[in-house]
Amino acid sequence: MNGFAPRFTITHAITAGLTAIERARGFLEAAVLSEEWVRRMSQRALLLEAHHSTHIEGSQLTIEQAERLWAGEPVAEARADDARELLNYREAFNLVSEYLESGEPVTEGLIREIHRRLVEGVRGGQGGPGAYRTVQNYVINSRTREVTYTPPPAEDVAPLMRQMVEWLRAESAVHPVLIAGVAQYQLVHIHPFLDGNGRTSRLLSALCLYRAGYDFKRLFTLSEYYDRDRSAFYRAIQGVREQGMDLTGWLEFFVSGLATQLAEVVDSGKRVIRRDAIGREYGLNARQVLAIGRLLEQAEMRIEDLEALCPGVNRRTLQRDLRGLVERGVAKPLGAARAARYRLNIRGL
Repeated sequence: MNGFAPRFTITHAITAGLTAIERARGFLEAAVLSEEWVRRMSQRALLLEAHHSTHIEGSQLTIEQAERLWAGEPVAEARADDARELLNYREAFNLVSEYLESGEPVTEGLIREIHRRLVEGVRGGQGGPGAYRTVQNYVINSRTREVTYTPPPAEDVAPLMRQMVEWLRAESAVHPVLIAGVAQYQLVHIHPFLDGNGRTSRLLSALCLYRAGYDFKRLFTLSEYYDRDRSAFYRAIQGVREQGMDLTGWLEFFVSGLATQLAEVVDSGKRVIRRDAIGREYGLNARQVLAIGRLLEQAEMRIEDLEALCPGVNRRTLQRDLRGLVERGVAKPLGAARAARYRLNIRGL
């Protein structure tokens, strides 16, 4: 068995996507973003990644249920496996974070430990958390029950995984984003575990990006992009096999997904910079700054929106805050007092 040598062509679509990604990276590195916002948004991105990555694999959790579980609240209506999978993702991500701090290279042992943490005590765990499969497995269409992919035989798993890791650790002129995309595809192709391969592959991809300095302040979530159009995601993966293991189409999809997610992050970053600038210019308090942030995201807001942003704060206090925005000329009210809606009133916005 020869070494791993992925085949792909750098197309215009890939080049354009990588250019957009580099621009987003430059913006996030140079932008003065409040530490509080980055911390809050990176925690939100991790929750979304965990939710969407497990949702792709069959979890029935809603985002609201995921938020409650993440906060340590019991969610009686959630399936036990779904709840455990979500929280397992956080454990596996914590392992990735610790590994990054150590500066150690990617190893088979790390990939197996990521898998162990992901499937411990849930679907796929019966196959041996962290253990390579010893039997043939299959990818089956959940709706038609047809076999859509037959992975390599079990005896090929260990050598294929060794070759992939050797390729990941070797010096390479390949762009780091493409390396991450190749790693994600190749692990799915090998399907080294009885279950949990998709989740493991997406975490491996994130690890590759982070290690290469493409962590983007951990504000992005690729699984959200995949979950929005799962049929396109599966077509991109299946297309590699249909094209004789040429990864070009998959990498176009991977790069486009990352560029799309980062464009959303950049838009959010620009809004928070504008929000903080308005707060400083008009001497606003923290609650008023949150109101401005919401108004930069949506055209109008009501007192109920501000209550949701400031849980536990007295309604009269929030009404005073909104009046203060009106008095400063930052916002203008629309409609009757009790049902008033507010809009930004700043020139240029």
